[in-house]
Amino acid sequence: MTGAGGFIGHHLVTALKREGWWVRGADIKRPEYGPSRADEFVLLDLRLQENCLRAAEGMDEVYALAADMGGMGFISSHHARILHDNSLINLNTLEAARVGGARRYLFASSACVYPEYRQERPDVMPLKEDDAYPAQPQDAYGWEKLIAERLCRHYREDYGLETRVVRFHNIFGPQGTWDGGREKAPAALCRKVAFAKLTGDPVVEIWGDGEQTRSFCYVDDCVEGIYKLMRSDYTEPLNLGQDRMVSINELADIIARIAGVAVFKKHVPGPQGVRGRNSDNSRLRQVLGWEPRVSLEEGLALTYAWVEEQVRSRLRAGSAREAVPA
Repeated sequence: MTGAGGFIGHHLVTALKREGWWVRGADIKRPEYGPSRADEFVLLDLRLQENCLRAAEGMDEVYALAADMGGMGFISSHHARILHDNSLINLNTLEAARVGGARRYLFASSACVYPEYRQERPDVMPLKEDDAYPAQPQDAYGWEKLIAERLCRHYREDYGLETRVVRFHNIFGPQGTWDGGREKAPAALCRKVAFAKLTGDPVVEIWGDGEQTRSFCYVDDCVEGIYKLMRSDYTEPLNLGQDRMVSINELADIIARIAGVAVFKKHVPGPQGVRGRNSDNSRLRQVLGWEPRVSLEEGLALTYAWVEEQVRSRLRAGSAREAVPA
């Protein structure tokens, strides 16, 4: 598995081990918030072909989750880097899986492949898999994902590699990036609300007017969906996300209620992405006979508790440093 040191990859390794698989994890870094359960973990720069060959060697199935990415603040300001690095990773990993004789290959795509013209209003219609064309992704991240989806199709048709493509819709949960600029909206808001609660400062900053809408899927549902898709015979791109849409303002309010704190939402300039996005899960239900089951409130309660502990630890460490004489 590539990207095994990242958020979804770390959780997926654990899930695959529970199912009894032997797992090799490959990434440029190890998981940040706990040891990997992979049987073998190799530190590799997957922009290099020889490293991808090493990662895929002898593997029956390859899960391609590696990517240089983050939340809207990151992907909206690193277009060249994202398109360059991720294209290399995608091209090299797929070819390595073919050369190494893998039987199945899963590519982790994204709802960012969907065109801007279908996401211009907060009350957007849920996005169906066929809505990706005519193509007009918002940014480089969406374009590199869409190109890699096409490459998976051609490798399946030309070489017989059984490819699967999953389009993630805003996956969140514990043990993910929660600060530093790469965090996504749920983790960022959990951090801001936790700081508000623990410091007594009620101000929580939100980029834009907060009326932009999204759906959010808990990571346990995500990894279960990935596993079900890999066991299926479905070869076309498939949405994986919740189909309940909320605004960013509503998301902040839900987290504040979970934290038991009153907050003041301060709207500030910042990248917002598309105005609205939601997943149409009709094909997911049809293909897998399943859809995500963890509610937004349940998932956020688990995520907030974990993020609050990270914030609490940081605040303690900061106080301890201040107490040490210079």
